[in-house]
Amino acid sequence: MIGTKLKTKLKYTALGILLLASGTAGAQDVGFSQFYANPLYLNPAFAGTAVAPRLSFTYRAQWPGLVSAFTTISASYDQYFNDLHGGLGFMVMSDRVGDHGALNTNTVGAMYAFHFQLTRKINISAALQVSLVNTNLRWDEYLRFPDQIDNEMGFSYITAAQQPENLSRIAADFNFGAVVYSDMWYGGVAVSHLTQPNVAFYSEDRVPMKITVHGGGLINVAEEARRQSSLGLGQPIISPNFVYQYQGGLHYFNYGVYLDWVPFLAGVWFRHGTANVDAFIFQLGVQHDHFKVGYSYDVTVSKLANSTAGSHEVSLGFIFPVPEQKKKVKAIRCPSF
Repeated sequence: MIGTKLKTKLKYTALGILLLASGTAGAQDVGFSQFYANPLYLNPAFAGTAVAPRLSFTYRAQWPGLVSAFTTISASYDQYFNDLHGGLGFMVMSDRVGDHGALNTNTVGAMYAFHFQLTRKINISAALQVSLVNTNLRWDEYLRFPDQIDNEMGFSYITAAQQPENLSRIAADFNFGAVVYSDMWYGGVAVSHLTQPNVAFYSEDRVPMKITVHGGGLINVAEEARRQSSLGLGQPIISPNFVYQYQGGLHYFNYGVYLDWVPFLAGVWFRHGTANVDAFIFQLGVQHDHFKVGYSYDVTVSKLANSTAGSHEVSLGFIFPVPEQKKKVKAIRCPSF
């Protein structure tokens, strides 16, 4: 009988198999639940659309109940510049697979979004993003394979799996995006991995292009035009939204609605694929002046529901005062998480 210690170590087996298969399986992007808390990741055309300097942080723990959990941290900064007639943005992201981060993907990117006015009420932002992606594998430290298992001694054999010649890869990546918006609605499209960079450790395996289409609107619930109530609450605004993504032959549909009632934020989303349901997403947040914090929890409703323990995501956002000379530039009004 396999002992408790061996059962604990078996958690590395699945990760080892996953990594060996990475030479033939197309890589997929990280999926965040708080789409607008990470605007530059959703669409690089959001760079500068807040006009004011904006700083965003997101932490995501996906499926912590599974053996090889996914942990992702991202940070971004963007700002509008008059002299550039648009916005500049910078983003860093670190994605770890496995309890100790056996497989790590780190991304550093910069983007420029050109803003122009299509009509008196409609604005467009179009952007190009350039990134460097580093993928590294901690082979000797945390990987274990089935052929190493002894029923009595645990992982005591040397694996026949062949270690890659290079445990770290660096590739350039390019994304494009566009957003069109007015005072009460917005929509956009983004195309990621235009050159489909190779990220495999064995044979060639290129990241498939990802297409994102998103949109939404704002509905004022209260009849009053004023933003502040006698209770200190802002005018309630409901914002229906959708996000559609296609990558590597897979379709992802997300439908959600936000309630923005300053200082409170709330949202609920439903996500599913072409032939299967995935999760309900519940979101709560608080905003005060130039600061916002949000939390979301994914309730898995697929066949993995009893194993994943859901997904947790926390976001922090800072909007700094708008410089005086930029106040005439129109900012996009969309959810902040």
